[in-house]
Parts: sequence; C-alpha cells; structure tokens
Amino acid sequence: MRLLIAIPVHNEQKYVDRVLDKVLTFHRDVLVVDDGSTDQTPQIVGLRDDIQVIRHPTNLGYGQSLIDAFQFADDRGYDWVITMDCDEQHEPERIPDFIAAIESDNWDLISGSRYLSPRGDDDLPPTDRRGINATLTTTLNELFSLGITDAFCGYKAHRVSATRSLRLTEPGYAFPMQLWPQVWSAKLRLTEIPVRLIYNDPTRHFGGQLDDAGNRLRHYTDVLRAEMKRLGDNPLSAPAPAAKTSGCRPRREPLGEPCGCAQ
Repeated sequence: MRLLIAIPVHNEQKYVDRVLDKVLTFHRDVLVVDDGSTDQTPQIVGLRDDIQVIRHPTNLGYGQSLIDAFQFADDRGYDWVITMDCDEQHEPERIPDFIAAIESDNWDLISGSRYLSPRGDDDLPPTDRRGINATLTTTLNELFSLGITDAFCGYKAHRVSATRSLRLTEPGYAFPMQLWPQVWSAKLRLTEIPVRLIYNDPTRHFGGQLDDAGNRLRHYTDVLRAEMKRLGDNPLSAPAPAAKTSGCRPRREPLGEPCGCAQ
C-alpha cells in the first residue's frame, strides 16, 4: 500500500516546521499544499528536502488544496491519502490509528471525529463553530443516513480509487458540503474513528463574510443544496452506503435549521 500524508497550509509559519517534524516520525511520504501563503511558510517548506510541495501562487481555498492533493496522489499511484491540518489541532500520533483502520477493513473513507468519543482533555470549541457543525451534521444524517458525528473534521483517510469517482469542485471551507452528498451518491464505504478535540486558537477566522456565523451557515447550506440539485437524487428514498459509526439520531429539520442533538 502506498500512502501519502497531505497537509494544506496557509500562513502557518508558527507551526509548519514543528508539525512536519512530528508527522515524519510516523510516515515519511508527505505532501504540503501551500495555498498562497504570504508569510514565511513558502521559505520554510522550500528549505526542506524531506517533503513534496505544491505551491499555489495565490490563495485558492482549503477545498482546492484537498482537490489538488487528491490529483497529485492519483497521478503518482498512491493508494490512500490522509489529510490533516497544520495548526497542531490534528495530532500526528493518530496517524497509526488511521493506518490500522485502512488495513483492518475495506473502507473507502475513514473520517476523524472529535465528538465520537469525548475525552476529559478535549478543548471547548467556539460556540458558533460547534453549533454550525452540529446543525449540518444532523442535516446530513437526516438526508443521507450517514451516521456521522462530525461533518467538518479535516483529519481523514481517503482511498484514492474511490475519490477518483467523485466530482469535487468546491474550493473553499464548504468543501465537506459537496463531499458528503457525493460519498452517499457513490455509495462509498465509510467509518469514523475518534480524534481529540483541540482548539489552540479560537480567535482564528475564516475571512470575509464567512467570519459571520449566520453568513457561514447560509453559505454552507447553499453549497449543500446546489450539490443535491446537481446530483438529482432523492436521498430520502435511496439506500445508504455501508457505515460503521454512531452519530446523531436523524430528525426531519428544514435544511439549515438548528438541531437538538448533543454537540
């Protein structure tokens, strides 16, 4: 099995060297997607000879960084891609857990969840992020019977051959709202594994209008609606993909309305 660790970065000079050093102790095949950083990140990663790098000349978005990482992996014959963030909120120590899940069963997508097995040392996320995640996680479960507990965790393992069948085009932070409907439509086999809930800097922002929680929820909902329309499927009458998760119990809520599940 050929495995690639893909790490999108944007202005992560504070963390990038430290994170890469730690990741490389668990797996030696690492790709950094530098999404138009304007700080010292390009210089820092450019000095390293132990990683591979894609450089966006301008900031194209988190989703585009993932899309480019998937294409990079496919072009070079990798079997799996583990995606993780570079702000020390995804622990490299969990990489062996993802590898064990890859090797133990026949999944297509293994998604980290910060809410699957709560821990005493978990951080408390900002209220708006927690609420939006809970709302859209429940909405996705209601629509697609995915049984997930964390719609927005970027710590994931993707089978390259399965990802190849998807049409992923959403460049921004709403990327999961396109990914999950396509996972359902393609009947990919998915599971979740627990990862720790870490928020080192709750003041970090999304940028522009997405810094407003109401605008962010509307944007995510609009992307989800557009993807459902593009797929042209009726998720409430179709069989769900195989899953091995425990999540919110589905409720019939209007798309984008808050749910009452545990957050």
